[in-house]
Amino acid sequence: MPDHSNAAAHDRGANQPPPFENVNLFSTDRALRDAIEKNGGSAHIAHIEAFGARMGSAEVAALAGAAHRHIPELKSFDRYGRRLDEVEYHPAYHAMMHEGIEAGISAAPWIGVRGGHLLHAALEFLLAEVEPSVCCPITMTYAAPAALKHQPDVAQAWLQKIAAQTYDAASRPAGEKQGVTIGMAMTEKQGGSDVRANTTRAEPAGDSSYRLNGHKWFCSAPMSDAFLTLAYAPGGLSCFLAPRWTPGGERNAIHLMRLKDKVGDRANASSEIEYHGAYAVRVGEEGRGVATILEMVHHTRLDCAIAPAAYMRSALAQALWHTSHRSAFGKLLIEQALMRQVLADLVIESEAATALAVRVARSFDDGAASEEAALFSRIATPVAKYWLNKRVIGHVAECMECHGGAGYVEEWPIARLYRQAPLNGIWEGSGNVICLDVLRAISREPRALDAFIAELERARGASARFAQALDALKADIRSVEEKDARRLVETMAVLLQCSLLLQHAPSAVSDAFCTTRLVARATAYGAMTANVDTNAIIARAIPL
Repeated sequence: MPDHSNAAAHDRGANQPPPFENVNLFSTDRALRDAIEKNGGSAHIAHIEAFGARMGSAEVAALAGAAHRHIPELKSFDRYGRRLDEVEYHPAYHAMMHEGIEAGISAAPWIGVRGGHLLHAALEFLLAEVEPSVCCPITMTYAAPAALKHQPDVAQAWLQKIAAQTYDAASRPAGEKQGVTIGMAMTEKQGGSDVRANTTRAEPAGDSSYRLNGHKWFCSAPMSDAFLTLAYAPGGLSCFLAPRWTPGGERNAIHLMRLKDKVGDRANASSEIEYHGAYAVRVGEEGRGVATILEMVHHTRLDCAIAPAAYMRSALAQALWHTSHRSAFGKLLIEQALMRQVLADLVIESEAATALAVRVARSFDDGAASEEAALFSRIATPVAKYWLNKRVIGHVAECMECHGGAGYVEEWPIARLYRQAPLNGIWEGSGNVICLDVLRAISREPRALDAFIAELERARGASARFAQALDALKADIRSVEEKDARRLVETMAVLLQCSLLLQHAPSAVSDAFCTTRLVARATAYGAMTANVDTNAIIARAIPL
C-alpha cells in the first residue's frame, strides 16, 4: 500500500505559518496605541480599535489583494467615439475606498472633533498597513481643505461633502453626490518639482471662472471629483480648482492621456492629463498659487510620514508572525539568537518611526491654538517625511528576508509593501527638495527652529548621551551649508525620535534605540554591537 504521509503533510502546509488574518492591527500594536494615548488621543481609542479589527480581517486582506491583482484601466472613449476620460477600477478598490472614507480618514480634522488630525493619522496608519494605494486619494481629500480655505465661497460646498464621510464612486457632477474626493495636479514634464517652470495657462472667462490650457505630468487619482492645480493667470502662478464636471453638467475638458505604469501603488491610477479649455475657479489670490497649494502639501507630507511608519509596522508584524510559526534547524526562527538580534533591531526602528509620525500628527492639532506648535510642525513634518522614507526601504527588505523565499512571492502581502516603500520618498518632494525646504525654514523662520529645539530639550535629563548629541546639533545647525543638508536633517530626525522614546517608551526600547543610533551605529539590521534587551523588545512587538 503506498505511503501518503508526505503528501498529507504537504497538504496541511507543514511548517508554514497560518495566514496573518483576523488580527486587530491596533490592539496588537502597543507602540501605536501608546503613541495615540500619550499624544492626547484617548477619546478616539474605541473608534480606532474598531477600525483596526476591520483592517486586520480576512475579508479586507482579500479585498486588498484583489485591488492589486486587477489594476485600473483607462477608458478614453465610449463606443460611439465620444470622450469618456474615465478610469475603471475593480470593485475591491471601491470597497477599500469605502472603508477608508466612511471611517472618517479624510473628514476627521474637518468635522469639529478634538484631535482630528491625530485620529486621521491613526486611521490612515491602519489603512496603509493593508492597502496603501487608496491612501493617495484619501490623503489628498483630507488635505484639500487646507488650501480651499483661502477661497471661502468655493470651499463651502466642497467642505460639506468632504465632511459627509460618504464614498460615491459614480461619475457625475459633484452637486448630485453626497460625498466627494479631491485630487491634485501640479507638476509638468519640463519642471517636476520646479513648479514655477509650469506652462499651463489660465484665461479669465469673463465671470469668476477661468479656462485652463496645458498639461500635467502627474495627476493622481484622476477619477476625483475635482483637482487642485497650478496655472499662470494674468497675475502670475495661481491655484485653481478644476471639477471633473462643469456647473452646466458637462464633462470638463480634462483629457486623460495615459495611465502611469508604476512600480508600486498599482491599485491607484496615476495619469498624464491635458487641459483643453477646462473650466476652473481660482483658489486664493492670483500670483499666490504656490503659497496656497503649499498649505495642502504640508498636510499631504504628514501622510507621507505616516505611510512609511505604517509600512514598517506591517512588514515587521508579518516578519514576527512568520518567524513565530516557522522552524528551522530544530527550533522556531524567532528563538534563534541571530534572528532575534535582527528582529529586535527592526522593532526599535519601527517603534521610533511610529512615535515620530504620531507626534508630528499631534502638532497639526496643537497648531490651531498654539503658534509654537505650528512652528514646530513647519520643521518637524519635512524632517519626518525625509527620514522615515529613507529608513522604510531597507526595513521592509529586511522583513522580507526574514520570510526567506516566500517573502519574494507576490502572493504574500509583504511584496506589495516592498514595491510601495519608495513611493512617499518621491511624492510631495523627493529627498533633496525636502532637505532644502528644512534649510529654508531654519533660515527664514528662526522661531520654528527654536520650537524644534525646545521639543528636543524635553528629554535632555533622560540620557547623557542624548544631551551630548543635542549640544552638538545646536552648535552646528545654524551654519550648515546646502551640501550638508541631508546629514543635518538625518541628525534632527534621529534626535527627535530619541527624545520621544526617552520620554514615552519602555526603557528597553529607548535605551536600545539611543545607544545604537547615536553611538554604536551599524549599517545592517542585526549588526548591533551594543547589548540590548532583545526579549523585552520583541515581546512588546509580537502581534498576538
